[in-house]
This record gives sequence, structure tokens and C-alpha cells, in this order.
Amino acid sequence: MSDLFLDAFLRAALREDLGGAGDLTTEATVAAGALGGAVAVARQPGIVSGIEPFLRTFTLLDPRIEAERHVDDGARVEAASPIVTLSGPLRGILSGERTALNLLCRLSGIATATRGYVDLVAGTRARIVDTRKTTPGMRALEKAAVRHGGGHNHRFGLYDAILVKDNHVAIAGGVAQAVLAARNHAGHAVKIEVEIDSIEQLDEALAAGVDSILLDNFSLETLREAVKRVDGRVTLEASGGIDECNVRAIAETGVDIISIGALTHSVKALDIGLDIPMA
Repeated sequence: MSDLFLDAFLRAALREDLGGAGDLTTEATVAAGALGGAVAVARQPGIVSGIEPFLRTFTLLDPRIEAERHVDDGARVEAASPIVTLSGPLRGILSGERTALNLLCRLSGIATATRGYVDLVAGTRARIVDTRKTTPGMRALEKAAVRHGGGHNHRFGLYDAILVKDNHVAIAGGVAQAVLAARNHAGHAVKIEVEIDSIEQLDEALAAGVDSILLDNFSLETLREAVKRVDGRVTLEASGGIDECNVRAIAETGVDIISIGALTHSVKALDIGLDIPMA
């Protein structure tokens, strides 16, 4: 993520919290020149992600705030582990606390959940990837968190890959028609993936000359059948209804990719606090 994008995003988040009047509580209780320190501490085990936006939140408020990183993004931490130590003007630290923690906790939650899935499929060929089911405005940050957790990214947006989904197929009149239209529009250099929802569509997708096939909500039996029929000719992606209970079995069918929307759309934030010692 470029600094230009990150700063614009963080400024909007800070404006949402500070409004036009600023931090009324901190300005009432903390002297303007007060200096001190604070430590971001993990309250539970997990994988850290989001340190850069966390730190940038504070320096946008007051560039005099300094930081010491104790871990890097992608590191595993235990409960009570320090993540970052801040020092400098306390007004800036307190005013940025909630915005910075919201980001660090959510992104670390995504990285932690991703690592859990990655560990569950270890030893198989399957890669864990995300989807476009992200928080509006936070996609780049959330997809970075997936990478910090050991996962991989699917397309970033509608602009960087062609994925012919079920509604496109329905409107076009079939898999072959939709893929042909996409190929004629995109040219030979762009890879095309098509989503199918039945084993009967598999041969049609292969005949259409796609590069990848998304198997939507297939049973384990039909996933195995699809892998056997394809025999490595194209990339196979399994998606839909995937959780911690079935991801290993899905990986063992031999699919190449397992995409999981829950990594970003319904993940639980990692519990991280910002502790300031008593004066």
C-alpha cells in the first residue's frame, strides 16, 4: 500500500473519531505538554498484522511520537507479549489509541485466522486464498493481513482479473458463451476463471479453454471427481461453505486453491490493548 493511500485512509478514520472538536476528554484531563509512554500488548496468542498503519495513525496526529517495534508483521505472539512501545506527547497517543487499535486488532485477527487455515492444510497442495468480501476502503490492508498469516491473495478487484460467475453465465446463456465473450473482450494475454456449480458444467468449462475453474459448493465426492477429470490441465479452486471442520478434507481432494470469504468478512479481532503506566 502506498503512503499516499494509507495516509488518506487514516486521516478519514481519525476525522470520523475526532470530528471538528477534537478529543474532549483528553484535552480536559491531560496537560498539553505531558510526555509519556504506552505499550501495545497482546491479550491472547495470535499473528500480528497492521503495525505500519498502527504507527502511522499516531505520527499523523503528532510527528513527535516515536515507536519501538518488538515484533514484525507475520510474527506469532503469546498473551502478554509487547508488540510496540510508543513514547512522546500523551495527548497524541490517547487521541489515536482507538483508531490505531481498531486497525491492529482487526488485521491481526485476519492474520491469525488465516494462519489457522494454513496450518490445517499443511502437507497438501492446496493454497488458502482470500476473496473480495472485504471491508470497503480496507481491502489492501486486509489482503496484506492474509499474506502475513501465510495465505495468498485472489484478485484485488474487478479490474485485475476476469472471473466469470454464475450470474454472468446465466445472462450470457451458458458457460461457453460467457467465456467466449470474456476472451474476445480481454484478449489472449488475460487469464480467465469461470465459476461452475455442477459437475456437468466441468467439461463445458474445459472445452471453453479457461485457465482456472472455481468449484462452487461442491461436495467432497464431486471435488474428487473434478480433480480426476481435470488431471492437472487447469487450476481448480474450491469455494463455498468452507470452515475449520472441513477445510482439511477439501484440501485432500487435490484442489489447488481454497478460497475463504470468512477470512475477511466475519473474522474475530485479536484482543490487543494499549497500556499506559500510572503516573
